[in-house]
Amino acid sequence: MVAVIDTNVLLVSISERSRFHWLYKVILEKKIIIAFTNDILIEYEEQISSHWHLNVATNVIRSIIELSTGKLTVAYFSLNLIKNDADDNKFVDCAFAANADYIVTNDRDFDILKTISFPSIKVVSMQQFKEILISEKIL
Repeated sequence: MVAVIDTNVLLVSISERSRFHWLYKVILEKKIIIAFTNDILIEYEEQISSHWHLNVATNVIRSIIELSTGKLTVAYFSLNLIKNDADDNKFVDCAFAANADYIVTNDRDFDILKTISFPSIKVVSMQQFKEILISEKIL
């Protein structure tokens, strides 16, 4: 299973004290493939640094990059499907290029993808993703 993880979701899953830590654990335990681009890694680093600390950001980025289930993706297309927050398009373009099964996000701007028939990119909330992982016996 290949997933693109939006920054807002990754950010709340890092802490071991978070009720959402199951996601970061699933990533680190190599139970899913996480697709990312250089632009996504830069955003991860910026947001984790501003909410936590630069050292935490460095460790998270390093752990993602070094995973055998980390999939550095080059997005050759700019689909520009999200108009409300154009910065979110990097996640859509990554999902398209990586042929990802899901984009995991709690950001409503991604809901526009549910109305577009091509390309078909499944967007799920964190809770929906957890339910999928449970039903697939991954979690």
